[in-house]
Amino acid sequence: MRDVLKTNDPVLLNFAEVMLSDAGIEAVVFDGHMSVMDGSLGILPRRLMVTDEDFERAKRLLADALQQGAPER
Repeated sequence: MRDVLKTNDPVLLNFAEVMLSDAGIEAVVFDGHMSVMDGSLGILPRRLMVTDEDFERAKRLLADALQQGAPER
């Protein structure tokens, strides 16, 4: 398995997980309970993991989705 996203943002993590699920890509969140170890400060990022076979496709899907949602400068 490979991490396709590392983030402290629970909303972004959920968005990415749903995007991948809708595309038929199974994703698993690693380190979801690590905040207990850091005093629940949320400083340790959570990792969204996909299989090696799905990694490139998942990476493209998330990059496209996040690019579309980025504000124009």
